[in-house]
Amino acid sequence: MESQKKIAHEIGGMKNDALRFGLHGVKSDILGSHPLESAYESGKQSQEEMKRKVITHTYGAALPLKMDLDRQILSRFQRPPGPIPSSMLGLEVYTGALDNFGFEDYLNDPRESETLKPVDFHHGMEVRLGLSKGPASPSFM
Repeated sequence: MESQKKIAHEIGGMKNDALRFGLHGVKSDILGSHPLESAYESGKQSQEEMKRKVITHTYGAALPLKMDLDRQILSRFQRPPGPIPSSMLGLEVYTGALDNFGFEDYLNDPRESETLKPVDFHHGMEVRLGLSKGPASPSFM
């Protein structure tokens, strides 16, 4: 049998690839999120759990499972990586996030910033298909 030869293109892991992902900052590794943001996320999570319990007691255990399956299906449906980001409109309508008025509605979407690096379509598809590691698109410069 012929052994497959594989050239290791990862030196120190894909996270340390400065040419592809930019320089890595350690501030995000040291500091956690803002306390208000963590309180908001925990409140949103507890509200979701309470809503799920009410639906379970009202309609039975099958409806929350069906809702989870619908959410999983809608979260997988998205555009391929490229210049137009996926809006995930179906998931926003299903979860009720379409009714929320977020900061991107009145300040600007961070993806429309002038300092955002362009998305590499090929690398994004490699990450989505599991052929490569790392984030699908680089962040701000």
